[in-house]
Amino acid sequence: MEDYQVCIQLFLIWLISTIVVRAILTRNRNNGGHHPKNPPSPPSLPIIGHLHLVSSLPHQSFHNLSSHYGPIFQIFLGSFACVVVSAPEIVREFLKTQEYAFSDRFNMLSSKDNITYGSKGMVFAPYGSHWKLLKKLSMSELFAGRTLDRFLPLRREETLRFLKGLKKKGEAGEAVDISGELLTLTNSIISRMTMSIRCCEIDGDDLDDSKMIREMVKEIMELAGKMNNVSEFIWLFKNWDLQGMNKRLKKVLERFDSMLERIISEHELVRKEKGEVRDLLDILLEIHEDNRRIDGIQFTKETIKAFIMDIFMAGTDTSATSIEWALAALINNPHVMEKVRQEIDSVTANNRLIQESDVGNLPYLQAIVKETLRLHPVVPLFNRYSTETSIICGYEIPPKTAVFINLWSMGRDPKIWENPLEFRPERFLGEERQLLDLRGQNFQLLPFGTGRRRYPGASLALLTVPSTLGALIQCFEWKVDGNVSMEEKPGSGLTLCRAHPLTCVPVPRFGQLSYLGEN
Repeated sequence: MEDYQVCIQLFLIWLISTIVVRAILTRNRNNGGHHPKNPPSPPSLPIIGHLHLVSSLPHQSFHNLSSHYGPIFQIFLGSFACVVVSAPEIVREFLKTQEYAFSDRFNMLSSKDNITYGSKGMVFAPYGSHWKLLKKLSMSELFAGRTLDRFLPLRREETLRFLKGLKKKGEAGEAVDISGELLTLTNSIISRMTMSIRCCEIDGDDLDDSKMIREMVKEIMELAGKMNNVSEFIWLFKNWDLQGMNKRLKKVLERFDSMLERIISEHELVRKEKGEVRDLLDILLEIHEDNRRIDGIQFTKETIKAFIMDIFMAGTDTSATSIEWALAALINNPHVMEKVRQEIDSVTANNRLIQESDVGNLPYLQAIVKETLRLHPVVPLFNRYSTETSIICGYEIPPKTAVFINLWSMGRDPKIWENPLEFRPERFLGEERQLLDLRGQNFQLLPFGTGRRRYPGASLALLTVPSTLGALIQCFEWKVDGNVSMEEKPGSGLTLCRAHPLTCVPVPRFGQLSYLGEN
């Protein structure tokens, strides 16, 4: 018993000493004359830092803190030093002027190597030759213009299948969970483009594959975005997995790996028998089987698996969530819905379904997508990780600092947007505002990021999101009871999901669905 008390006393002495020394060093550093100062910071607690100030909606917590500490401030998630930014001019400094120092990503899971097969994926990989190879393949193979054109009939086929399903349920007066239906659609498109499997086949193994992929994506996105993970941020509990997140992650990844091994084996068999290239996986296998080194990098099966995982993480849930937020906003703003419907009807002449090629002629529809991503960015916070010391706005940002860009906060800043809480697509009309695009050049609106780490699938998203939303507007009236809640779901991880599923009856518009049988 006496030994136990001595240990407790020693621990308390050590803890108090650490706090005092840290306070002295911090004060000396900030008041050291010629030394750059740290960004402003709220008072912190020992051990946990500022974790107590971060809710299950961290972008909202950071937004509230920025109102007190300004558009750049520092916090500590346990022992991790972080800087939060919510002003376009400061974001430009981080992501353009000094981009090279902030080209890595901060991952909040110590088990990230499991997610990325030993850092072989692109999403969490450090900036370097391996990451450059995967980015190059993304841009030249999956998301290149010729590839997107080749898969256009596939996307059209899946969209028609999706609309016919809604039509059938609408004619029966059946309420539909739009979130689930949209996730099925986007998952089917990515699955077929990547691995030639369709989401939710009636028979065969594709149903299990689809469920596995969807569960994996949701769980990974949720776990990867947790900011209240005690085991990850507090060094004292580093190996304890108190909240069971690593255990959950391991279980999901084992299922995913087993599924992917089987799909790869099936593709290898078909390639031996027929030698045909059907999808991205075939292209990746061709590189692997030739035992080629691209830019000095060996392309292993683990690289293929990590690459496929990245595509599903970045491309399924995000597009579906964007469309759902947009449709919910339109239901709550019927005058906007009617205005864009008239625009679509005028372009399609009321005799065909909207196509991806029509999007360029639908400025109001494009404005709706921009307005949705301003108010409800699918990834409200994206991050970078510093690799060297930088001076930003007179503040010193040391190496190994996580930088969080709060897109959600910038979208609600009255200094940037007039009446920012109002859903008003008209703010993106007019010659000057139409030039404000979503491709990473306008730092007040960065739904796909910018620079080296910009999401390579932005081109696909900018085709599928407006065209799918346009088809939902063109083909159906949406019957709901009262207004649709726009509350955000706490703890949803990296993506900003709705707290309540969008459930409504899709009432077919008279004369608008006769062409759904066309190929």
